[in-house]
Amino acid sequence: MHNTITVNLFRLLLAVIFFAMSAGAQADLQDATEAYEKGNYPAALKEFRRLAVSGDATAQYNLGMMYHKGQGVAQDFKEAAVWYRYAVKQGDADALNSLGILYQYGEGMSRDYDEAASLYHRAAGQGHAGAQFNLGQMYHNGKGVPQNYKEAAWWYRKAAAQGSAMAQYNLGVLYANGQGLPQDFKEAASWYLKAAEQKNSKAQHSLGLMYESGQGVPQDWLQAHMWYNLAAGDGYETAERSRRSIEYKLAAAQIEQAQALARKWLAEHSK
Repeated sequence: MHNTITVNLFRLLLAVIFFAMSAGAQADLQDATEAYEKGNYPAALKEFRRLAVSGDATAQYNLGMMYHKGQGVAQDFKEAAVWYRYAVKQGDADALNSLGILYQYGEGMSRDYDEAASLYHRAAGQGHAGAQFNLGQMYHNGKGVPQNYKEAAWWYRKAAAQGSAMAQYNLGVLYANGQGLPQDFKEAASWYLKAAEQKNSKAQHSLGLMYESGQGVPQDWLQAHMWYNLAAGDGYETAERSRRSIEYKLAAAQIEQAQALARKWLAEHSK
């Protein structure tokens, strides 16, 4: 009886110690994250490194990310990969996706599309929107996996549902081209609009093209000019050319109206 009580007390003590250590680590991680978000990279780097060495997967990923981006430290893709791999061993989805990016672009290692696709697949299976989009692109382009538009659309849709603007745009492209999906210009326009509302310049331009031609939406040259204008304002040169081209079809007063529409849109989406 005495031994049972002693064992139970010991287990309780271990649980209390573990909880206290875990709570302390979470507080330290939060402090490091706050320092990072405030742009205090030296402080964030120091704290992430301390936590990463102790085995915290989130800190390992964040430390890798700082090396990846060169924040608070010289950019070093190889060192980024080292820390991503530590976090990957613990199944961290962010690290899986980021390590996949290094493999895809051959940064700090030999380019390996197969390995990139494998890593994206593992992260995508955990619901990581970025990895779902990246995996969709691999299927779209046939890199690391056989080209499969249906599979690309499936993963784009997963990422699009989580708000990925690029996935929404690419899903629109597949609908517009009838690749892996029945050709549906209305559906394409709907996805372009979702991405355009997030200020994706390619989607804004594509939506402008649809308004200019009347595919999937009622033909409206003022709307077309507005979307071209918005995309061009973001530095998208193709949209600039489209805007100049459609201006030959519009009177000066109509161009002013379209510009007013663009200003109104920007004011409504400035937050």
